[in-house]
Amino acid sequence: MKTFKRGGIHPKENKISSAYPIEVIPPPAIVYIPLSQHAGMPAIPVVNKNDKVKTGQLIAKAQGFISADIHSSVSGIVTNIQDIADAAGYLKKAIIIKTEGDEWLENIERGNTLVKNISLSQTEIIEKIKDSGIVGLGGAAFPTHIKLTPPKGKIAEILIINGAECEPYLTSDHRLMIEKGDEIMVGITILLKALNVEKAIIGIEANKQDAINILTSISEKYENIEVHTLKVKYPQGSEKQLIKALTGREVPSQKLPVDVGCVVQNIGTTFAVYEAVQKNKPLIERVVTVSGSSIKKPSNFLVRIGTPVSFLIEKAGGLPENTGKIISGGTMMGKSFLNIEMPVVKGMSGVTVLDEKETLRMKALNCIRCGKCVKVCPMGLAPYLLATISEHSGFEKAEKEKIMDCMECGSCSYICPSGRPLLDYIRVGKIKTGEIIRKRN
Repeated sequence: MKTFKRGGIHPKENKISSAYPIEVIPPPAIVYIPLSQHAGMPAIPVVNKNDKVKTGQLIAKAQGFISADIHSSVSGIVTNIQDIADAAGYLKKAIIIKTEGDEWLENIERGNTLVKNISLSQTEIIEKIKDSGIVGLGGAAFPTHIKLTPPKGKIAEILIINGAECEPYLTSDHRLMIEKGDEIMVGITILLKALNVEKAIIGIEANKQDAINILTSISEKYENIEVHTLKVKYPQGSEKQLIKALTGREVPSQKLPVDVGCVVQNIGTTFAVYEAVQKNKPLIERVVTVSGSSIKKPSNFLVRIGTPVSFLIEKAGGLPENTGKIISGGTMMGKSFLNIEMPVVKGMSGVTVLDEKETLRMKALNCIRCGKCVKVCPMGLAPYLLATISEHSGFEKAEKEKIMDCMECGSCSYICPSGRPLLDYIRVGKIKTGEIIRKRN
């Protein structure tokens, strides 16, 4: 069974929603669609207040090199374009649409008919993905068309499909692999053509044996697609760790996967690519896991982008009385919601509800120099040192100690016997160090 060698932890998996099929929930009465729900520059609105829009219609155009188009997830009336708070509490411009019926653009093919024949050329595929607003659905939300266009001098050799889903509680990719295996395989074939690459490897953690069996069976029809079983280990789904586990190649500090000939795409992204290229469907909905130990109905919902999180929680049985924290994503790398009226965005793979006991932090004690945080760091860093440097504003030293290599996986905070908020300090240090680097450059 394959895995990365350096660091890693084994948090409780809590995949309590894995047995629940994807459930399509209806559009809400109002959607809030942020203009900045991807890496890079916010999109620019191409609609105005009181405009009528259809489901799938372009409502905001990408600006700059790194950006993504945004489409309406419902049909209805644009009631406003205004600032709303994102999950972290920062104000960002959003298009607000009041839902009226569900009238889709005529060129979008709806239904579950599998379309295997790929008629578009390499260039046309990349352009279609760009025009559909596809971004990485694993959380980073990096525009997919850019990933499929390696910089000059860089050559992709292997396409890696990330089916690890190592975060506790999250099961949206797991359900997609079970229910949409054929579509995912066609999506992989599309990505191979876009990259002009001959080989693809799907990496799936061993706790998803049903998904492994299904995709392995389907892959027998495809000579250039392999399915590999990964050891259950966090953060197995991180790009650099996944590449190391599946290929043995190591991405150097401050380098990209393509520097070692690899391009990594998430399962959800691969399915979105299939729908965009084969069905003319832009990224207007995604699968979101709603889970937690006290949730009455753990679920995997197919939900429209811009749907308030409160709408999902209500569909999952309502907010438990003992709720202590609601997280966007999983418990390791996710961030707490400011409030549950925040909208679902492209990169939101889950909503995790924790009770009060689960959210209690132990009192932070002095570092005992046990070295556990160093041992579990998958990037080979010294988290205790980076946290201390950041706490005392030593940001130039933090850069020398490679703080920017931190992937913010949270393994260090998880393992610390003194309960020190190592990741909190390191995140602050990364922000400040990044500002210094940008000013210098």
